[in-house]
Formats: sequence, C-alpha cells, structure tokens
Amino acid sequence: MKYTRLGNTEIKVSKICLGTMTWGEQNTPHEAFEQLDYAVASGINFIDTAELYPIPPKPATQGETERILGQWMQARNNRKQLIIATKVCGPGKWVKYIRGGRNRLDRPNIEAAVDASLQRLQTDYIDLYQLHWPDRSTNFFGKRGFSPDPHEKMTPIEETLDVLADLVKAGKIRHFGLSNETCWGTMRFLQASAQQALPHVVSIQNPYNLLNRTFEIGLAEISWREQVGLLAYSPLGFGVLSGKYLNGQRPTGARLTLFQEYSRYTKGNGIRATEAYVQLAQAHDLDPAQMALAFVNSRPFVTSTIIGATNLEQLKTDIASIDLELSEEVLESIEAIHERYPNPNP
Repeated sequence: MKYTRLGNTEIKVSKICLGTMTWGEQNTPHEAFEQLDYAVASGINFIDTAELYPIPPKPATQGETERILGQWMQARNNRKQLIIATKVCGPGKWVKYIRGGRNRLDRPNIEAAVDASLQRLQTDYIDLYQLHWPDRSTNFFGKRGFSPDPHEKMTPIEETLDVLADLVKAGKIRHFGLSNETCWGTMRFLQASAQQALPHVVSIQNPYNLLNRTFEIGLAEISWREQVGLLAYSPLGFGVLSGKYLNGQRPTGARLTLFQEYSRYTKGNGIRATEAYVQLAQAHDLDPAQMALAFVNSRPFVTSTIIGATNLEQLKTDIASIDLELSEEVLESIEAIHERYPNPNP
C-alpha cells in the first residue's frame, strides 16, 4: 500500500480508502466484516462512511453503515490504527426523515449529527468530518447548469466553521473536509478560515473518474495549491468502467441491476466512452477496472481513491490497482478518448 498526507495535517492515509455505502443494503454485517479484515490486512487504514448510508438512502436503514463499522472496530479493538471519515447531511427534501427534514449545516444540526455518529461508531472522536453536500443551491450530484435561487436562505459559512472549530476543541473531531463542493464554496471556506483563524479544510470528496473529470476544471488547482486533497469517489462510475454493464448486461446483484435509477454513468456518450476505455484496457492486457483506478491513483491532486465493492473478488481487484503504473502509451490513449468524449457524465 502507498500512503499520502491528509491535507496540511501530519496524518498519513492509505492511497486507497475503503468506501462503505453498500453495508446494510447490498452487504450484510458479516460481509462488511470480511471486507474490512481484508482491506486492513492489505494496508488500508482509511475508511469512509456517512450518517446517510447505506445507499439508496431510506429511513429504515439510515445509520446502519456506521453501526456496522462501529461493531467491527469494537470486535477488533483497532480504533487507534484507523483513520475514520464520516459526513453530515446537508439540506434536502429527499432526506426529510433525518432530524425532521430541517437539515442545515448550522450549529444544532451539526452538533446533533456528530453525537449520533459517534454513538453509532462507538468511538469518542472522528478523524475527518465532512459536509456531505453544500447548504445552498449549486452544481452537485450530476447537475450541469447553475440556476441561482434569489430567495434561498443558506447557513453562513462562518457559522458552519464556528461549530466545526468548537467540535475540534472538544476533541469530537480532528479535522474537517468538504464534499460535492464547488470552486466558489471551497475558496469561501478557505477565505473564512484564514480571516478568522478557524480550522483549515483538509480535503474535498468529489466524484472523479474517466467519465467525469470536471474536477480538473478549477478545483484541481485549488486542491493542489491550497492543500485540500481530493478524496475521489465513484472512481469506477458506479462500476460502469469495469465494463460489466456493456451490451445491456445486468449482472445479478449488481448495483445498476438492483437500482436502475442510478443511471448517471450510463447516459449518452458515457456508454461509447466506456466501450473505448474497456477496449483500450483489453488491448494492453489490463483489467478495465484496474486501469480506471490506476488513472485516478496517479493524479497529483488526489489524496486517496475511495473504492467500494459488494464482494471480496471485486475488493481484491480494486486494491491491487495500487501496484499498477500506466504506461505513457496508455495515458496518451486515455487522453485521446477523453478528447473524443469529454466528461460525458458529470
């Protein structure tokens, strides 16, 4: 395993982070324990979850992923060897069952969310606490255009930072990060923290893969220059870049077979781009999933690549991508495909 520094901290995290959003929905606690044991044995020390998980989100399972992770850490007695990241929900009618649907990134909600996550995780501190999505209308979750709402009320970024600073002082969280954030939002957090001597954001968790490289437009430079490293989620585009959904295939038990509404990476030129990337991998005797992951792993602004798997074979393949270095020929061919199909699925 390879390790990188988390932002401007002294924390070393594995270059591959274990994602958890299938636990409690597609994966049983026993299967989650197997994944965790294998990942840690492979050198992974970084685990990412959220109060929202598992996905798809629903009232009956909300928080179950954190509970499973907490149970495993208690059983293995290894909390101090791990870097645990979780997230607080932003506003949205689709999560109205969490805290009565009044979710904002304000003091009451963040304090309540942290305490609930700590209880489910059975720990007294969270290494990285992330704002799952912005407290305002902007471009995230695949939205292309920006449609401002002149009447919306957003929680001031300074208020959000104030409560995060107090949680750091209280020892409940060590550092904080952003997620699904924009250039404007990231710079505003950095500006406010500098002006008021508040905690510095150390990471940003946004989607990044061969079908969606929009992070490179603006955010990559901010990430590099301001030490706000990318935690790349969906590096395989919901598994699409493995090639397993091509030609209309829908493998039994696979995410897009079970949850057809998750069509973000199977629209328009996304299918044609995926075909091209899979053909490129096969032409060089590479596993398509490993090639896609190795590309993300190699980007200088990426702190860690978040992988998710529903079985051990997938997990083993994904983790092994850390040892793959793509040749210049493959990288040039990837760029040629990207020129042909630029960001088909943001």
